[in-house]
Amino acid sequence: MGRVRSTYIKRAARKLLERYPDKFSTDFKKNCLVLDELVTLNSKSLRNRIAGYLSTLLKQKKEV
Repeated sequence: MGRVRSTYIKRAARKLLERYPDKFSTDFKKNCLVLDELVTLNSKSLRNRIAGYLSTLLKQKKEV
């Protein structure tokens, strides 16, 4: 069983992927830097959770 992510994390990540599909990659650290440029987030942990889910989504797309 994996860890459960909140719907607001998933929703934010999917919206960002729709708006900026070419900016994100499967690399977590690059996604963190891109998120810092695109979005103003109050906490580092929120940024990290969104960046992690973005990299997971892109890895899943790559496998299919």
